[in-house]
Amino acid sequence: MSFLQLDGLVKNYGSFTVVKNLDLSVEKGKLVCLLGPSGCGKTTTLRLIAGFAKADGGEIRVNGKTVSSAKATVPPESRNMSMIFQSYALWPHMTVFQNVAYGLKLRHLTAKEITSRTRAILESTQLSALENRYPGELSGGQQQRVSLARALVIEPGILLLDEPLSNLDANLREEMRFEIRRLHDEFRYTTVYVTHDQVEAMTTADLIVVMNGGRIEQAGSPEDIYERPQTEFVARFIGGTNVLKGGKGPDKTVQCEGGLVLHCASGSFPESGQTAVSIRHHDIQLFEKKPEDGSINWAPGIVDRQVYLGSHRDYHVTLRGGQTIRAVVPSTVAIPVGKEVWLYFAPESCRALAQ
Repeated sequence: MSFLQLDGLVKNYGSFTVVKNLDLSVEKGKLVCLLGPSGCGKTTTLRLIAGFAKADGGEIRVNGKTVSSAKATVPPESRNMSMIFQSYALWPHMTVFQNVAYGLKLRHLTAKEITSRTRAILESTQLSALENRYPGELSGGQQQRVSLARALVIEPGILLLDEPLSNLDANLREEMRFEIRRLHDEFRYTTVYVTHDQVEAMTTADLIVVMNGGRIEQAGSPEDIYERPQTEFVARFIGGTNVLKGGKGPDKTVQCEGGLVLHCASGSFPESGQTAVSIRHHDIQLFEKKPEDGSINWAPGIVDRQVYLGSHRDYHVTLRGGQTIRAVVPSTVAIPVGKEVWLYFAPESCRALAQ
């Protein structure tokens, strides 16, 4: 049995349905990322799990017990969950130690146990040296650690995080992604993490749930979501990709618009009708001349843009059929704008997508 179960979950705001018959199972001790663009329903789903919003249909069950349904909702304070918000929500007049210990005081633990558990979590989150400082004296990354420590110290059944790194600069975000994963591996709390950042999701999650329009588009491991997208939306949202549309051809080929025929080694081929091919930016090879033995998955084009980015170059190429292709190649491949190039789409890098 799953520890956290969402069964046909529905949330309406007036005539607009934000969460549409959502089903999700989360095993105990797993970290699940709800990933998607703004307005896809991920934060509303998190608020439903927390009890801050009332479900209009379906159920939420924790360890087999119903905590939310259209008929009744268990209040947030009775769910044994901790939630970390974007703003951290630290008490400015309390020290780091006092902020972290506050939840334990509300639970009427003894002074000795409060001190012991608070010191232990401060050690785990590398905050021991800062315990007497106030939030205003801390960096953004340090404040985020305090927020994490405060959430973890009460030993919640479920930990909820709502885009917790959105207020940090790029370097701190990268550091805290790995820190959140380290702390999860140490404490193994069941965690639901909302983000729109695919790198955050890839770094932290056991399971990524890609949401679109209030529904789950695809759920799977980071590798599965990246390597085996099932829809055009997932392919475009997770990692850089080119999507060429066309129709199903013979022998696992897609006859793309503009005349290009691509052999695809993986994916979903419909019986008939429209389909598409996904090719990751970094899986495309560029050559100044077409090799003599190049018979399949080759296409000529003209370089429209070329940007040097140190470890690689980012190309924009227009094919003869009019399609535009973005390719990320080694920095040693230096072809000027306006030059004709030949692109190779390896069959094992071409994935057919059902429409």
